[in-house]
Amino acid sequence: MKRFPIPDWLLLLAFCAFFFLWKLSSFGLIGADEPRYAQVAREMLERHDWITPTLGGRAWLEKPALYYWQAMLAYKFFGVHDWAARLPSVFDASVLLLAVYWFLLRFCPEFRLDGTLMLACSAGIVGYARAASMDMPLAATFTIAMLAWYAWLDRGTTLHLSVFYAFLALAMLAKGPVAPFLAAVIITLFAALRRDWKIALHAVWLPGILLFSIVGLPWYILVQVRNPEFFRVFILEHNLARFGTNVFHHPEPFWYYLPVMLLGWIPAAMFVILAIVRAIRQRGKREADAMKLFLILWIAVVVCFFSISQSKLPGYVLPAIPPGILLLANALCEDSAQRPRLVLIFLHSALSAVLVFSALVLRFVLLQHRLEWDLTTSVSLMVAIAVGLTVGVFLRKLGTGGVRVATIVPAVITLAIALRIGAPALNETLSGRAVTEALAQLAPKQLPVAVVLVPRETEFELQFYRNQKNIPRYELGQAPTGEHLVVARAGLKNAFARNIPGRRIDYLGNFPAQNLEFFYVGQ
Repeated sequence: MKRFPIPDWLLLLAFCAFFFLWKLSSFGLIGADEPRYAQVAREMLERHDWITPTLGGRAWLEKPALYYWQAMLAYKFFGVHDWAARLPSVFDASVLLLAVYWFLLRFCPEFRLDGTLMLACSAGIVGYARAASMDMPLAATFTIAMLAWYAWLDRGTTLHLSVFYAFLALAMLAKGPVAPFLAAVIITLFAALRRDWKIALHAVWLPGILLFSIVGLPWYILVQVRNPEFFRVFILEHNLARFGTNVFHHPEPFWYYLPVMLLGWIPAAMFVILAIVRAIRQRGKREADAMKLFLILWIAVVVCFFSISQSKLPGYVLPAIPPGILLLANALCEDSAQRPRLVLIFLHSALSAVLVFSALVLRFVLLQHRLEWDLTTSVSLMVAIAVGLTVGVFLRKLGTGGVRVATIVPAVITLAIALRIGAPALNETLSGRAVTEALAQLAPKQLPVAVVLVPRETEFELQFYRNQKNIPRYELGQAPTGEHLVVARAGLKNAFARNIPGRRIDYLGNFPAQNLEFFYVGQ
């Protein structure tokens, strides 16, 4: 029977569509950052202002502009929707995969598709590719820059070095000066450990510096000219103070990013760890270990830098996910005939079963806030164990050459189940879109909304979904004088009624999934 191989580009396109784009709108914006970033882009588009980000009509200078520009373009083409706010990350993740594929095509052609597809289904990449955030734009641009630099080191073409400087500038526009700083540290340490300072010196290329300045500096100059407080707010507060103090209340232990990295590499985490350990043990044995040293330094510098930071969030170390998968692809390229040990097969199979089981019970955990052991849970466990055993048998039979399938299959199953079964519960319990829809049904008249002791995430979500620039808070003495709607934490009617004596208050209904109540307040 004649076989028709699927072209690589078609597989890449299909994986991007499934892992990054499929059911992108199955749940609304969640957390504080997604709705804030989406709203900032909307306000910039409404004002036709590509320089100054604003939130609630006031300058909001915490982040650079790259994501906002991308979201503005998405809004312009597709309209203002929550899924449109996530398209920049979808696009950036897809470009990242193309860059990784190109890199592996040059340095590890036999496993170019394996490495790229394993990166596509890594939990960290999938999670942030489906989020309206700055983390994926930074990870994509920084990764492309570092891959281009290593390609320049290997082949010595100025085109690669130009790509390095251009994308490093874009990375600075994505998240700030942390990108060129990390790149400089990685390259300097690489040159030091290779005992060849020419590596670092030759990378300092005047045309590249000029290109970096042309791409990366104009926005910083213009936003500073228009907003004199930009340097203080962005550089001093949201870069230096965020790194050196806990002023933004994200404290975590020093070792926080070790489990975060493991979760980010899932489902290939066990194989990535093995590849890192082998690369460290083999360092210095062969000249070809330059790539391994470069990738290990890349991971180590990113993780160590943000581990020192007093403010920690999971997305900070997203740029360290691609080099881990590249190390794995390199290890597979060198030892494609080797069979994994039984303990590694067992750990990967168990991890695959845990992923599938978690997806199957996600809905019940979100809605009930606990896991009850019943028939559904038992069936879910048996299905998960069956998937894990199947993956283990397949991996044992095919050996290292089957790692790609053994990681991709549980990832596909997990994401498909999570989005089909768990996404509606995620939308109902965590997203302001469900709150806004419930409020619109109970109060069709478009009135301003105020809140009472709700989470800040709910406030920002209402701001985006109601397209209301400012959400007054009763507890801060901001009760509106005109008629309006109130979204309050359940049981607080008497408390906020004291702030508006003599005014009409009608109970409209509640939203138990997020412990909220709705009220109408007259003039």
